[in-house]
Amino acid sequence: MTNGIKTVIIDDEPYSRDELSFLLEQYDEVDIIGEADSGEKGLELIMRKEPDVAFIDIEMPQMSGMELAQALKNMKKTPIIIFATAYPDYAAKAFRVQALDYILKPFDEENLQETIELVKEKLNWDASSTGKTQAPAIGKLAVEDNGRIVYLSPSDITYLFREVRETIICTKDHQYHSRTPIKEIEEKLKGYPFFRPHKSYLVNLDKIEQLIPWLNGAYQVKMQGSKEEIPVSRNYVKELRERLEL
Repeated sequence: MTNGIKTVIIDDEPYSRDELSFLLEQYDEVDIIGEADSGEKGLELIMRKEPDVAFIDIEMPQMSGMELAQALKNMKKTPIIIFATAYPDYAAKAFRVQALDYILKPFDEENLQETIELVKEKLNWDASSTGKTQAPAIGKLAVEDNGRIVYLSPSDITYLFREVRETIICTKDHQYHSRTPIKEIEEKLKGYPFFRPHKSYLVNLDKIEQLIPWLNGAYQVKMQGSKEEIPVSRNYVKELRERLEL
């Protein structure tokens, strides 16, 4: 049973579904429970799964996203509708069918984050309401490396980041490549001092050396033993400082 915001993606373009799915996977509060490649299959999926949110493309053959949204209005439990499309001209029609938001392809991470915040507000969603409890983490993180399984102590990990379809795990002396999504690794590291300053990064708080002002209220962090400066989204600066400072 899922404890997050139950979400489905309906789009006839596989690349767009994959891109949106990848971006949504970065949010701990979002659980993707299904995908469909047509309006008809999307309607059946929504009736069967009863999601909280549906991301729907507009331009689809046979049943369009608009027609799907109209059909959903007759349901007892209607999901929140977010239109995800390459065409800006449909915005007015989108809101006439009571869509909560309208995001354009190619997807912008900041815009998507604003959309997720709107969804959470609409649902009165709070992480504490999920009833999840997290046992203290023990053991080591298993990572494949040239056919071997290497066991990393969390304290040896400096930071992780997502690159295309891989998660890169950085220690002082080595980089390990994993196919495991960063969100899943973050769950495994619960109980250790790791923090998500940006959707694509997870850092070890014990390895942060500097917090450097950057642009428009955003910051970057410098990690021990690394020349790379990692971005900190504006929404996370306050929480990061609270976690870091006495």
